[in-house]
Amino acid sequence: MENYIVKSTDAKTNNQYALFIGRWQPFHDGHQWLIDQKLKHGKRVCIAIRDVPQDDKNWWSSDEIQVMLEERFDELIKSGMIKVIQIPDIESVNIGRGIGYDIIEHIPPQEIHDISATKIREELKEKK
Repeated sequence: MENYIVKSTDAKTNNQYALFIGRWQPFHDGHQWLIDQKLKHGKRVCIAIRDVPQDDKNWWSSDEIQVMLEERFDELIKSGMIKVIQIPDIESVNIGRGIGYDIIEHIPPQEIHDISATKIREELKEKK
């Protein structure tokens, strides 16, 4: 059985998207696993890139991340299964009652949970 927590609200429509918000610095196998949790059920996905300032934890601009994701998901974007957008850097996600969508936390298996973008960036730094 899949591990996830759902706070359900209303019925879904076919033109809705599952929203994933992140920095994607860099996009890695853990992120792919998360996105796949919706895609494998035929659900559309919207990947929102937080527009954060570049620093030691955020090597790439949101524009660069968008290009990388659009190249990675080219066919899924063309088919309408994935949208990639940029959003302002956010401090919280807030909901009210009767919001019309679910709030879902996907609980990854340990090998996915252990993936660290920080470690990936350190490995990339060593290769330079």
